[in-house]
Order: sequence, then structure tokens, then C-alpha cells
Amino acid sequence: MVAPGAIDQRPLDSLPCLHARRKAQAIMGIEPDPYWAAQPQERRAAGGAAAAEAAEHSKTMTVPRRRSRLPGQPRQLDAGPLEPLIGSFALHLAAEGKAARTVQGYTSAVRWFAAGYLAGQPGKTSWEQVDAQDVQRWMSQLLGRYSGAYASIQFRALRQFFKWRAAEDDLPDPMARLRAPKVPVTAVPVFTSVELSELEKACQGRSFAARRDAAIIAVFTATGIRLAELADIRYHPGDPARSDLDLHAREIRIRGKGGTARTVKIGHQAARSLDRYIRARARHAQAWRPQLWLGVNNRGPLTAAGIYQVVARRGRQAGVNAYPHRFRHHFSHTWLDRGGAEQDLMELNGWTSPQMLTRYGASARGARARRSYDRIMDDT
Repeated sequence: MVAPGAIDQRPLDSLPCLHARRKAQAIMGIEPDPYWAAQPQERRAAGGAAAAEAAEHSKTMTVPRRRSRLPGQPRQLDAGPLEPLIGSFALHLAAEGKAARTVQGYTSAVRWFAAGYLAGQPGKTSWEQVDAQDVQRWMSQLLGRYSGAYASIQFRALRQFFKWRAAEDDLPDPMARLRAPKVPVTAVPVFTSVELSELEKACQGRSFAARRDAAIIAVFTATGIRLAELADIRYHPGDPARSDLDLHAREIRIRGKGGTARTVKIGHQAARSLDRYIRARARHAQAWRPQLWLGVNNRGPLTAAGIYQVVARRGRQAGVNAYPHRFRHHFSHTWLDRGGAEQDLMELNGWTSPQMLTRYGASARGARARRSYDRIMDDT
């Protein structure tokens, strides 16, 4: 599966783990393993805000990005005689209302299975010839090269394809009795109050970049929204009906996975940070753009990758391992730790499955339980 896009590779701005994180994001909109995005060995960035602004020029959507591929993956994925049914599968997914990224993720996984494994096996020229052992051998190859989480994502994409094929043509499903590879759950550490304070200090200043970066971190902290959701926020100062921001109500309209809309709240501090940024944004040459987040030196809107690097860069300056998805875990932990209802957290985070509650904020689950004990089992 081809990674969505390579980013600037200069030492100051490189993200060694972003490539691996992108592997997961390319499939089905599944929440990526946050440790794929973590950077425990990051150095502090040299220089201050001026260096950060100069380095950001290549992070706006106006700059084309190089394409890259995964190690061991064919340069050109050619499914050969197996390709037509993959096209039919793509049409089915689109008709079901799946997002374009989801369609690409599913079909890329199926195409890679066909080109990376079936094409090298004698007698595998039609999907009717594929059996359970073929899928198992392919999973073994993936597990030898990549993580269990990545192999599991590929497995689930293939399972959807064969399930559709079985229902469409009344044929047996070779994956009906197979189980996905086990995925170890890695607890993501939540931010400490000191770390959040250091991040805030790293964004102090009155420059455009300082105002913007402070607002980005404030919104992530207050909402825990996904990186793509934050990047997609729209701002129309002359038309409130089209704007996603309502600072007086302290609300932001979010477009989540699959285009599902929801509204999240922010605190007074985040609203103030956004207000400061918007006032600085009004003097920007690209202020007419509908995208909320703009680049420095009057450059165009930031992409999700650009926002990721803004957060990571500020983290390096503060000596904090910061990346967008860690804020999502921190928000979930804080909500539950303060007694927030789980159903409300699901609504705010845009979750449809309660299974997500067991993943987010897991690193602090024990501490929450011990505090609950003191509150519930008080001897007095």
C-alpha cells in the first residue's frame, strides 16, 4: 500500500515515524496506533520562532510532495487478471457511501495481496482459486516485515473484500473462519501538567506563528479531536452559517470520519487563544481562504501533515514528546478522570463503538481506579 505522501526530509523537520503512522491512516479511517507517531528520540529544535517559521514554508498545501512506497512493495501494483473484481469492489464501496480514503485503503490492500503474493503463485489467476492458506501465508509475510497492527489492518480489508464477493456471487468465503493477527495494546502516556505548561510557554509571543500554534495546541487540548478534523475546520468571518467556529458559544463544528458532523465544546482559554489567532489571521494575505489554519509569511493553508509538524516542533522546543494523537488520549483520560459520562465522551470523540473507551486514556486507568476507590470507599 503506497503511503499518502512524503514530507520534507530536512533534519530539523523530519518525522521518522510519520511514514509508519501513514500506513495505518491509509486504511478505513481506523485510529492509528499512536506510538507509530511518537518520537521519543526527538531533539530540541535549534533556534526559536523564526527558525520554526522558516522551516514551515514547505508544509502548506501549495507545495507538492514526493510519493513513497513501503519496503518490499512493488513499484507498480498490478493485479493482472484479478484487477476487474477489485474495480467492482471499489464501485460497491462507493455506492455504500464509504469515504474516498476508505475506498482507496480497502482496494489498495486487496490489490497489494494480488500483486504482492498471488501473482507469484502458480495457478492463482482468478479469485475462485484463492483459499484460506493463501491469506494465511500473506499474513505471515506481512508479520515478518511490519507490525501486528498493520497486518491486522490488511487482514480486515481483505475480509471485507471476500465477504462482499461471497455475498455478491453466492460463493464460499475463504476467510470465514480466519482470525485477524493479534495486536498488542500499547498504553499512550497522558500529558503531565508540567508538560502542558511547557508547551504553552513554547508558543508564547505575538507573532503570527506563535498565535496560531498556541491556538492549535489549545484546541487539541480542549477537544481531543483528530488531526484531520482540526485541519478541516473552516472559517468564514462574513458568513457565520458557513463558519465552523462560534467563539461566543465556545463551539466548533467538526466533520469526522465518513463526513459525519458533530459539534464539540471548548473552554474559555481555548476560545481566547482562537480569538487571538483570528485577529492575527485577519492581517494575513490569504485571510480570504476558508481554511482556518494558514501558513507563515502569508503562505496558504496548512495540510494535516503541516499541523502535525507544528505540534512536533513546538514539542521539541518544550522538551515534550508531543504529537496530535496524544492529545486525544489525554482528553479522554481527563474526561473520565473527572467523572465524565462515557456516552458523552463517545459523542464528543465521534466514536460509534464503546470498544474505543478501553483504548483511550488506558495508561492512566489504574490511577483513575485508585482515586475512585478513595472517593467511594472512604472510611469516614
